[in-house]
Amino acid sequence: MKTVSIAVAATTFAAATAFQGSAPQSVSRVGSTTLYEYIPTGFTKESWGKFKAAEQKKKDELAKKNLGRVGPKGFQSRSFQSFQEALERGETTHLLPVENARERLRKGELKPEDIPYMQRGGNWDNSDLKGAKQVRWLQSDKDYANGGYKKEQSVSIFGYGKGLDWTGTRDREGPAVNPKPGKFEKNYKAPNVNQLKGIKEEAPKKKTFGFF
Repeated sequence: MKTVSIAVAATTFAAATAFQGSAPQSVSRVGSTTLYEYIPTGFTKESWGKFKAAEQKKKDELAKKNLGRVGPKGFQSRSFQSFQEALERGETTHLLPVENARERLRKGELKPEDIPYMQRGGNWDNSDLKGAKQVRWLQSDKDYANGGYKKEQSVSIFGYGKGLDWTGTRDREGPAVNPKPGKFEKNYKAPNVNQLKGIKEEAPKKKTFGFF
């Protein structure tokens, strides 16, 4: 009986010792985990880093161009209102394209600011040119630059306001729904553009018979 008890005790101690010894090994394996960076075939770590940096630079440049905006791209224009105000003040004039601009610029016959900004792909105030005389900003230019341009970037079929509600999530606007579909009230007249814009029209003056 003593022999059996000693054998059982020895077996239990050995199992307990083995169990306690396995825990540190498991912890050490988790602590020594190493993460490796994915590098495509044909690249070294240095060349892969340079390639990613170049691609990110391209993305940043495209983000600056804001290609998703509405309106002309490739040059920075002012609003038509500002142009009209400057034209009436005598501060600007109609810009006409210059023929053989590059050749004449190379020969020294023209300066960069003599080429219309739309043709050279620049800014209306000549801020893209170093040493050129800057065009004065009007208050309407400042208002336009501070967000007023969004009013002119409408995709509505009327040329202003919000576009079509493709998702049907916006609140319904406009005339009240006709209670009798397909039928109109007596003397019904379709609204004109001014009425759709909410512009009130003056009532026509009564004319005396025989006079205009």
